Amino acid sequence: MLAQQIMNGLVAGAVYALFALGFTLVFGVHRILNLAHGALLMAGAFIGLYAVLAGIPLWFAIILAMVGAGTLSVLIDVLAFRRLRASGQAEFGAIISSIGANLVLVSIAQRISETKVLRFPFATFPVVFYRFWGLRVSLLQLAIAGSVAFLLGLLSWLIFHTSLGRQVRAVAGNPRAAVLLGVNPDAIYLRTFFLSGAMAGLAGVLVGLSFNSVHFMMGEPYLLRAFVVVILGGLGSIAGAVVAGMGLGVLQTLATAYLPSGLTDTIIFSLLFLVLMVRPNGLFGVANTGVGRR
Repeated sequence: MLAQQIMNGLVAGAVYALFALGFTLVFGVHRILNLAHGALLMAGAFIGLYAVLAGIPLWFAIILAMVGAGTLSVLIDVLAFRRLRASGQAEFGAIISSIGANLVLVSIAQRISETKVLRFPFATFPVVFYRFWGLRVSLLQLAIAGSVAFLLGLLSWLIFHTSLGRQVRAVAGNPRAAVLLGVNPDAIYLRTFFLSGAMAGLAGVLVGLSFNSVHFMMGEPYLLRAFVVVILGGLGSIAGAVVAGMGLGVLQTLATAYLPSGLTDTIIFSLLFLVLMVRPNGLFGVANTGVGRR
């Protein structure tokens, strides 16, 4: 039973890590908190759901969800953050702007769904279970773990082993110096926002498939969890987001299974306070919160 719960927690934590990576990527490069990130998860779930309902294969619906959420993320940057960034007052203003963007997206989804909880058609993803070493694992769980692992590896390779990654790290470190080196910060900002939104969109589809539930407020709990993950792991740290996301998933699953209901959030935030007392910058954090850290 314990091993089964740990395995379930690791799968849930993989989704947390995927979602939180987009959040920490934007913070690491832009130094802003995008509070509309949860709405992008919700938007990805809605796009994927309506694509499937229209008869589009699931694999292509996932691509559409990632592209759609990524495009929305770029629009949020252009409409809500670009002028603030140019004025040099992005930190506080971005919080207010992103709250507004979040409310707009949530309101649109609420109107479209008529506040109903929507569900993927039965057997959208094959309902198949396997047994490994006494553990009951679904094909969906294996697909989630595999796709998240692939994307996390791809993002790590992109950031640390490509020309685009070097430009992203340069802009995250010092935008003015990056300009002198021939890097266009505006282009990097758009690309990082697209990557962030695409990961949120994929996370939304995975959450919708896992719980077979899509609704206009589904992104808010994940945004709160993303805060915990990126703070615990260290702002801007890719490795920290992955480790903290997996750990949070396991902790939440075990607390839900073995402790009285209602204590899960208490334990999670108590752990957050304890870690910050010992490591103010998070488990993998340092004083420099740029994204160019593993």
